[in-house]
Amino acid sequence: MRNWYHIIPRNTGLSSYAWIIFCILPFYFIFHSSTTIEIIIGITMIILFFATYRLSFLSEGWSVYLSVGIEMTISIVMTLFFGYVYFSLFLAFYIGNLQNKVGFITLYVVHLVTTLAAVSIGFISQSEAFLMQIPFIIISVIGVILLPFTLYNRNKQEKLESQLKEANKRISQLVVMEERHRIARDLHDTLGQKLSLIGLKSDLARKLVSIKPDAAKNEINDIHQTARTALKEVREMVSEMKGTKLKDELIRVQQILDAAQIECKIDGDLALKNVPLLIENVLSMSMKEAVTNVVKHSGATFCKIIIKQIPTELTITVMDNGIGIPDEIDSYKRNGLQGMRERLEFVNGHLELVSGEGTTLTIHVPHVIKQETK
Repeated sequence: MRNWYHIIPRNTGLSSYAWIIFCILPFYFIFHSSTTIEIIIGITMIILFFATYRLSFLSEGWSVYLSVGIEMTISIVMTLFFGYVYFSLFLAFYIGNLQNKVGFITLYVVHLVTTLAAVSIGFISQSEAFLMQIPFIIISVIGVILLPFTLYNRNKQEKLESQLKEANKRISQLVVMEERHRIARDLHDTLGQKLSLIGLKSDLARKLVSIKPDAAKNEINDIHQTARTALKEVREMVSEMKGTKLKDELIRVQQILDAAQIECKIDGDLALKNVPLLIENVLSMSMKEAVTNVVKHSGATFCKIIIKQIPTELTITVMDNGIGIPDEIDSYKRNGLQGMRERLEFVNGHLELVSGEGTTLTIHVPHVIKQETK
């Protein structure tokens, strides 16, 4: 049940002034042609209706049905004895705000049947009073029929939108966490070993400086070269963090293969359609890692990259004519493939690796990222 503490309903398509008129009108019907006793009874019922109506929004469980039952009874009495049918609109608004589907349908049917029955009897017993306001009665009956469903569906949509907003927020948090883990992993892989090497070599150079100056000089040169390499890798990592377009990454990949004197051929449509930036970044990094493995480990003279986009998924295939991967080696635990697979799992992607006369690595990423059920 939505927390609503206002007697005058809002966001129903009717102006607040119209609802104020519906609140004042029952007094007109009571004072129009009634005895003193009827006036007292009518005013009492009006006060009781609005008090119950306001408290009903604070009710839970069985008390909801009790309060609605009291309000329906008052609405029927006001319709039959005073010709006032507009309390039914207040009830229609309240029922439309119920979240429980069974309770909503039950109260909707009961309210619709009782309203139609009371209006029908009213036309027989107070034909003159009802005929004078027949256009408004018709509008009220239509409101009783349509208003609850309109409000119920709108509230349901708002709830789904709120859940979607929370889900998107959670996804954003997960993306940040995954990126942090990736940065930590990359820093460990790139800087960890090199900083350890710099530390060991600096200790060795300190020991050799007075005994073997030439050897110490060589160690210092190695430290300098290692530091430059580490700085270069850090700059590459920062460049990747800024987000990489697949089309731009293909240009750099081709330059790497050309520098390694490996013939390169690229097939497929490079203009990706409806691919989120997150997926494109993951694909770019994975493809770069795959090509780096070709350059470092394959001994290949030819590399072919195939990009294929179908309605369900996007695939990138990297093929080479190198030496392949020996059977006794767990391929996913070497050459950066484990990190590549972890990145792809975050977007529900996966790898296919075939090694024989050369190596074929296929990257699969679906177009829709589905959240796994935990």
